[in-house]
Amino acid sequence: MKFDYTVKDSLGIHARPAGLLVAEAKKHQSSVSIEAKGKTADAKKIFAVMALGVKCGDTISVTVSGADEEAAFNGIKSVIESNL
Repeated sequence: MKFDYTVKDSLGIHARPAGLLVAEAKKHQSSVSIEAKGKTADAKKIFAVMALGVKCGDTISVTVSGADEEAAFNGIKSVIESNL
């Protein structure tokens, strides 16, 4: 499962939303990856997410796959839409 999202937070993906995103990803068995600017990061690793350098207006692609992908997809999408 995959979705794209354009970041609206004026600070981009900074520590607080990145922490919330990683916490949500770690609740699930499925793998969650974020792609931005040609780079891909494991959404369960905060430093990898922060290293993407996502700024306001950038579009990210989030891919979820695994045993509980539907629950993970819905949780991750909710966190991103609420915090970014």
